[in-house]
Amino acid sequence: MTSLTEKYINPFTDFGFKKLFGSEVNKDILLDFLNELIKDQGKITDIQYLKNEQLRRSEWDRKAIFDIYCQNERGEKFIVEMQRAKQKYFKDRSVYYSSFPIQEQAKAGDWDFELKAVYLVGILDFVFEEDKNDSDPFSQIEVQLMDIKRKKVFYDKLTFIYLELPKFNKKEEELESHFDKWMYVLKNLPLLAARPARLQERVFERLFATAEILKFSKAEIIDYEDSLKVYRDLKNTMDYAIEFSAVENFAKGEAKGLAEGMEKGIEKRNAEITQNLNKKGFSISEIAEFTGLSKNKISEILNHNK
Repeated sequence: MTSLTEKYINPFTDFGFKKLFGSEVNKDILLDFLNELIKDQGKITDIQYLKNEQLRRSEWDRKAIFDIYCQNERGEKFIVEMQRAKQKYFKDRSVYYSSFPIQEQAKAGDWDFELKAVYLVGILDFVFEEDKNDSDPFSQIEVQLMDIKRKKVFYDKLTFIYLELPKFNKKEEELESHFDKWMYVLKNLPLLAARPARLQERVFERLFATAEILKFSKAEIIDYEDSLKVYRDLKNTMDYAIEFSAVENFAKGEAKGLAEGMEKGIEKRNAEITQNLNKKGFSISEIAEFTGLSKNKISEILNHNK
């Protein structure tokens, strides 16, 4: 086992995220979170968890595995994804994922094509590339299909909500809205020693009680440590890439050094992570889900190191 020094779990780990938001016993936490994000669309009174693995329609298609998939009492579907590291085509992935709850609403026979709303919520531990130099501190992006000429929403039943957590920098004493409090918790939970005085709502009392590591069983602690190791490996991939690219760029004195350095750094750390996960007994499919690498690339890395 590794040494756990934090009091509360890291919600960016797979175990931590599922512990807080993905269990029936804690669905009131997810319900409060979703209601805060879509409060203008009408309050949700209940949610039902759905199977998060979406099977491909043919052997040539790719399946999708959502972090959390649920529906409310109106039949509206919600995909909630915790994205731990920057992914080049995350927006494309979001659109692809949203196609599954749309397609599954198809009905045989005489169907008029009426659809229930679909929401995809992305909780991001990074800032989109086009936003990295943006001085706007607003950390929530909400996207719907729009008529670009009239600047008017064309279709409001497909909504993408992205929370760029690195852009949220409010301190505890600056928290005003319920949204502020949620963003503060998501970003700072593993750094806190106790529940902040400003977070006295019942939902946060439940969340902090659920997140306290010392209350876990031995099996849960082991699972969390494994999940934390994967998260740290992924985070170190990016940190290593940035450091490597900076050195490369300085030495070469060329702009392309940054991109080349990042690519080399990421490749090196991806290889290390793949090998470590393989030694722990993870399958190629599981490694692909953790890292975002293709199965062919993973096989190439593993075969290269035999």
